[in-house]
Amino acid sequence: MNVYTTDSIRNVVLLGHGGSGKTSLVEAMAYVSGLTGRIGKVVDGTTISDYDKEEIKRKFSINTSVVPIEWKDCKINVLDTPGYFDFVGEVEEAVAAADAAIIVVSGKSGVEVGTEKAWELCEKYKLPRMFFVSEMDVDNASFRQVVEDLTDMYGKKIAPFYQPIRENEKFVGYINVTKMGGRRFTGIGTREVCEIPDYCRPNLDIYREAMMDAVAETSEEFMDRYFAGEEFSEAEIRSAMKVNVQDGSIVPVVMGSNTDIRNIHNVMNDIVELLPSPASLECKGFNMKTNEIFEADYNFAKAKSAYVFKTIADPFIGKYSLIKVCSGVIKSDDVLYNGAAEAEEKLSKLYVVRGNKPIEVTELHAGDIGAIGKASCKTGDTLSTKATPVMYGKTEISKPYTYMAYKAKNKGDEDKISQALAKMMDEDLTIKAVNDAENRQTLLYGMGDQHLSVIVSTLADKYKVEVELAKPKVAFRETLRKKSDVEYKYKKQSGGHGQYGHVKMTFEPSGDLESAYVFDQIVVGGAVPKNYFPAVEKGIQESVVKGPLAGYPVVGVKAVLYDGSYHPVDSSEMAFKTAAVQAFKKGFMDAAPVLLEPIVSMTVLVPDKFTGDVMGDLNKRRGRVLGMNPAGSGKTEIVADVPQMEIFGYNTDLRSMTGGSGVYSYEFARYEQAPSDVQEKEVAARAAEA
Repeated sequence: MNVYTTDSIRNVVLLGHGGSGKTSLVEAMAYVSGLTGRIGKVVDGTTISDYDKEEIKRKFSINTSVVPIEWKDCKINVLDTPGYFDFVGEVEEAVAAADAAIIVVSGKSGVEVGTEKAWELCEKYKLPRMFFVSEMDVDNASFRQVVEDLTDMYGKKIAPFYQPIRENEKFVGYINVTKMGGRRFTGIGTREVCEIPDYCRPNLDIYREAMMDAVAETSEEFMDRYFAGEEFSEAEIRSAMKVNVQDGSIVPVVMGSNTDIRNIHNVMNDIVELLPSPASLECKGFNMKTNEIFEADYNFAKAKSAYVFKTIADPFIGKYSLIKVCSGVIKSDDVLYNGAAEAEEKLSKLYVVRGNKPIEVTELHAGDIGAIGKASCKTGDTLSTKATPVMYGKTEISKPYTYMAYKAKNKGDEDKISQALAKMMDEDLTIKAVNDAENRQTLLYGMGDQHLSVIVSTLADKYKVEVELAKPKVAFRETLRKKSDVEYKYKKQSGGHGQYGHVKMTFEPSGDLESAYVFDQIVVGGAVPKNYFPAVEKGIQESVVKGPLAGYPVVGVKAVLYDGSYHPVDSSEMAFKTAAVQAFKKGFMDAAPVLLEPIVSMTVLVPDKFTGDVMGDLNKRRGRVLGMNPAGSGKTEIVADVPQMEIFGYNTDLRSMTGGSGVYSYEFARYEQAPSDVQEKEVAARAAEA
């Protein structure tokens, strides 16, 4: 592949709802550009960007893949992202590396939740964007409806650039709104001039007016000419469009058919002409040597620096770190410095990755996207020179909240599983494996049930280890509500020395649920000698690890030793410890023991129309809604305290209630007394287990 300079590069991320046609748009672009000689299909598992076994099996994108396409002396780095919300981490990494976005909308399904989420991501990262309406060859596709819906949602900045010409339910041509000229398809990538059909005129006038309005607003002079009834030239329209698309004040709407490869050449022309090259963009880092801002700005003349935005760790093709060059020109024999690891990285080879095919290149200019092989760097690291050590801000990745307990199907696979998960966590920052020692379980966190299912499949297919998922145990606590007074005498006679320890103790709530126990002694007259006090405390310390009620850790107990007796020969530390353990068991069970359950503080963000449903559901889960705050853009934030045991499966329920538009987060808040029915059930379950 040729080496491209910064001004000839376009980094474009494809976003949109699952199944809207992102991957097939990549296929169509690859075919039109001459990169491939045949069109791969998602259903056949033959596309460039969906190459992973899981993607082929499930017939949707799971990972972000990069497909560089050469078009009109430019290199378009297309980042094809998953549309399903469980793989949002992949999308966030791609958006952080892109300079512009194409939001793909199905002409048949119209604007969906994934469309809105894509728009929100573009707003967050301030990305110039355009919409591509796919499936124009499908009978019931409606370009007009999509444009109307987008205009209702995002206002006057929506500017349709083309209008489809359909005859007998077939997509036969298009009208270029800028040129006001009709074109009829004659073959793949070829077309001829045609008359604009009369039935297209009413919509065309609306689209033309929207475009002219947008152009007029770019300058005072244009506004005056517009009101004076003057027409703008095509060159003036294109130049105004370029400025406005790049500052986000105009969002073009283009359309085509991926399967019939129609109007794709125009989409690629528009990417090259309208979307920004890195040369016109800002990029700032932090110079760790001078403690000053490093203005990289994709300038090839500045010190070399690159950001690692994604890691690919494949057992077959090896490990690759995908980088975006932020400044300078990186060459294949460079030695770069990794500030996070405080180590130097010798690059043996440089690549551009096309799907799963690494293609070796000699250099990468500022703004380009490429890969380095077998590097020890991680996602989020910065590579720079030792003379100018730079650090770029890490991409904000969504936190996983859906989790299940997992265990190895085959004994002895535990080490292999943890090594495989470590590799997968390098690759996907939304996977988390946690060892919950207290409940003797290992937990696997992901973005949703589908994500967890893919992780399990990947472990089996790629790493040849099998795990079973199960409902996780909840970390209850035990405490007491009343005061008890108990006496326990431990007396054992065997040949020689016997064992003797005698304690009288009280147990009551300490009022502090943060600590397990408080120990005190008020023994008078040496009834129990001082040297046995530590042994009594040791007995309490061991007892609170597993409570007598259901075997959960004990909190909030005050234990007071007030009397007892000893034997000058038979008493020992061991005997007093044993007496204290037995006294604790009896005293705890006599003092109205209760189970405490963990409560999480949850925040749910949903469109206003779903607030009633979500609040009703939280009440069913024994949640207490603490407040509702308007969050802007027609959304409400609901804050509630919910028992942790009730949030199992919440992700799936929230998505089905809100059509996928609701998001939530939570953190541990405190422990509260569990209702008696929950306590009874839990105590019975633990007894059966034991």
